[in-house]
Amino acid sequence: MKTSITTTITANIVHQYHSGECQEKSNFYFIVLRKMAARRMSSLLSSSYAPALLRSLDRHSGRATCITRFSTAAALEEPITPPVKVEYTKLLINGEFVDAASGKTFPTLDPRTGQLIADVAEGDLEDVNRAVAAARKAFDEGPWPRMTAYERSRILLRFADLVEKHADEITALEVWDNGKPYEQAARDEIPLFIRLFRYYAGWADKIHGLTIQADGPHHVQTLHEPIGVAGQIIPWNFPLLMFSWKVGPALACGNTVVLKTAEQTPLSALYVSKLFHEAGLPPGVLNIVSGYGPSAGAALACHMEVDKLSFTGSTETGKIVLGLAAKSNLKSATLELGGKSPFIVCEDANVDEAVELAHAALFYNQGQCCCAGSRTYVHERVYDEFLEKAKTRALQRVVGDPFKKGVEQGPQVDSEQFDKILKYIRSGVENGATLETGGERFGSNGYYVQPTVFSNVQDNMLIAKDEIFGPVQSILKFKEIDEVIQRSNASQFGLAAGVFTQNLDTANRLTRALKAGTVWINCFDVFDAAIPFGGYKMSGHGREKGVYSLNAYLQVKAVVTRLKNPAWL
Repeated sequence: MKTSITTTITANIVHQYHSGECQEKSNFYFIVLRKMAARRMSSLLSSSYAPALLRSLDRHSGRATCITRFSTAAALEEPITPPVKVEYTKLLINGEFVDAASGKTFPTLDPRTGQLIADVAEGDLEDVNRAVAAARKAFDEGPWPRMTAYERSRILLRFADLVEKHADEITALEVWDNGKPYEQAARDEIPLFIRLFRYYAGWADKIHGLTIQADGPHHVQTLHEPIGVAGQIIPWNFPLLMFSWKVGPALACGNTVVLKTAEQTPLSALYVSKLFHEAGLPPGVLNIVSGYGPSAGAALACHMEVDKLSFTGSTETGKIVLGLAAKSNLKSATLELGGKSPFIVCEDANVDEAVELAHAALFYNQGQCCCAGSRTYVHERVYDEFLEKAKTRALQRVVGDPFKKGVEQGPQVDSEQFDKILKYIRSGVENGATLETGGERFGSNGYYVQPTVFSNVQDNMLIAKDEIFGPVQSILKFKEIDEVIQRSNASQFGLAAGVFTQNLDTANRLTRALKAGTVWINCFDVFDAAIPFGGYKMSGHGREKGVYSLNAYLQVKAVVTRLKNPAWL
């Protein structure tokens, strides 16, 4: 019944888009879908939870004891004023920053306080049409796909140099809009953003086809051609990195782009797009539309002049996006979707090292990471030691203003994500897991959540099945390797996995047995520019990063020429 309703809604969206009916109706159907999902969640999670009355059974004695409140992190103080000015809040279409056709704007908020940062132009159907038209003309008539690959490479390299020059401002915008720690963004994300564009600049003049031997007097070659206009939809958890994962390979291959930012975090993409044009990018090659998924995202996904679609986000939204792509012009779609990645700690593990790595695998970026090691499977022989040390490490985690030095965890991105995480924590308690630490709001302002650790987690609990996307570590016990393989693979997701062991045979066995697009051995979250990333099962289609991502933005054409009296075949 639910499937048929969803199918009908999706079909109606596409019909209305192509028949020119009002955008509000299309928007209505997405609202219905969102409410359906909300009702489904609320039916699973009881609303009777009261944080002040939470009790948990002591693991050793079975006594009912009060949960220890998280109290060791840095106290929240008056928010630090970000060292950057917001200058770019309009849509970027055909090389110009312009208002939305409707004149509407939407607020982007500071997750530290919930207060306004800036009002941003709200793009919708008409703006997507304008952006696609600009990208179409730039591809069909403009210089970008016709210039030498070497010149495209030089523009990408100049852009990377400009980002490096303005790294401080870009980092500050990313932190202010998203809530991630400044030190994390400056150390990890901005350097990788720059590296990715230099990596794809290096590929631009190395994209070529093959000559092929045929059974007969024919010369056969393949051409690798840009696919055309690429529609791209990025998420809010890593706005700049997702920008680079998508825009880098698309431009290197000679395509043009219309990119929709996440409504929670539009600012950094608009800023760096200005730098792209300073680097010499022709007008219309890169267009940015900020706006909401049900309006701007839907219009982009089902646009008949978009040749390729790339989406990163939740699995549920990915299903809708894929349906829109298929029901319009059957455009190909790359989907990087949700995950519930196992992190397996074997009995031979160095427990101290395993605790720290598992902590980083889960809590990095406030837990807002699609590949987070959110199912921590620990061998029964080291389980108790691991649990005590994991709890201690969580209590030591420094939560506070992300602009403050030494802070490890900032706020969640917005109130919706904040509320969702707390609901999942409540469900964990109600389903019988032991809340070891955390579980509540941190402070009284903004969207901060205490680092939370659960023990005695069972595979059928929501906290072990669903993608929480927050700082909630679920620790599960296992006995045998065959058992943990089966349990790890018994998930709709297959994005990533982590294995911590000193035994090479164990590592090799798990590497081949786990159904996941990435398996990290004695490490986690290694995102080198050349390493492909993507999922099995409902974690998506296709790969981002590395040489594999180029395939998504290229068409392969076979050219066959008859030979007369060839000297050789």
